[in-house]
Amino acid sequence: MLFKDVIGQDEVKQHLAEMVQLNRLSHALLFLGKQGSGALPLAIAFAQFLVCEKVNGKSISNQQSASLFGAEEVVEQSKPTTFWQDACGECSACNKARQMIHPDIHFSYPVIPKKSGDKPKSTDYASEWREFIRQNPYGNAYDWLQFIGAENKQGNITAEECNDIIRQLSLKSFESEYKVLIMWMPEYLGKEGNKLLKLIEEPPANTLFILVGESEEQILQTILSRTQLVKIPLLENADVEKALIERNHTPEVQARQVAGIVQGNYHEALQLLQHSEEDWLSLLREWMNVTLKENQHGQVKWVDEVSKLGREKQKQFLRYYNHLLEQCVRLRILGTENLSLSQNELDFAHRLNKITSVAQQQAILTEIDKASYYIERNANGKILFHALTIKILHVIRDKVVVSVA
Repeated sequence: MLFKDVIGQDEVKQHLAEMVQLNRLSHALLFLGKQGSGALPLAIAFAQFLVCEKVNGKSISNQQSASLFGAEEVVEQSKPTTFWQDACGECSACNKARQMIHPDIHFSYPVIPKKSGDKPKSTDYASEWREFIRQNPYGNAYDWLQFIGAENKQGNITAEECNDIIRQLSLKSFESEYKVLIMWMPEYLGKEGNKLLKLIEEPPANTLFILVGESEEQILQTILSRTQLVKIPLLENADVEKALIERNHTPEVQARQVAGIVQGNYHEALQLLQHSEEDWLSLLREWMNVTLKENQHGQVKWVDEVSKLGREKQKQFLRYYNHLLEQCVRLRILGTENLSLSQNELDFAHRLNKITSVAQQQAILTEIDKASYYIERNANGKILFHALTIKILHVIRDKVVVSVA
């Protein structure tokens, strides 16, 4: 994967290229970016940049000629003076890195046992990992675990995996100047991760650790303190829009609307498009009506229906509600200009503004964010949406019978 294949993040790409070519590269990096920001694709592209023969000048310096007595004579080559912004994509190293089979680029990620009693390692899922990245480079941990058939099993980066990392990185590099380990989602690394501390702190020469995480708080502090932080910001809306049009062949108007909703999360954008046939507005309108009218029978029926949607669709629905509430606030302040809303959504936003204040909308947004957090962690859907319905009712202080239809 090349830097040019990664959506946006031009400043980060420039910074990474400078770190290598100005000799400012730390031996342990933490790429920290929220879901959908492209932290993993950036790490993979960076690894290819490191092993690229043209970037590190190996293409000529590795040429050898035979001496008179049969010994190999190395032709010396000075470091290249060209400042590379990206890997060449043409050399042998780049071809192997693109296929994710370069012998000096290693991957570690959450896995599950294939059968009872197994001690799983990332290498057990190497072919699945390559296919997953090919299909969905902006996928999240849930996508990956479902891809390997985890269902409700909890993925882990195991003690056996840590031992395998130590073994792999203790060997000399095969082809490249660098050995690179990309560990995706170090949040799944428990106390067994302390096995890696000595290796991270005193690695073999030209060995680079790249941790790719989303939540700094969930990463072992002992490992965190030994890494150099590289913050990956959320994508610009324009970059998301452009990527949807060029890569996903999304119509321009729809791409602009989706980019406005997801706020820099390309994974979320793809999820929204995948479920674009869902009538979230009708579902939301029904919810608000049974809530504000205190129709308990209607609330129970609605909660029962939404609990059957599944976790991903529930998250998409709450994300949609979140977006509408944010647009309500913008509507109050800026009017109808630059709002990514259809006419039906605009009418609904006007009605929400009549029955709720900005403070109330912000309170509801807080409750929605909390609900999304707990859905991500396998909260019971029925209990969660019942509780959320009650909280929203109490946030809206005017408990009069009002319709938002």
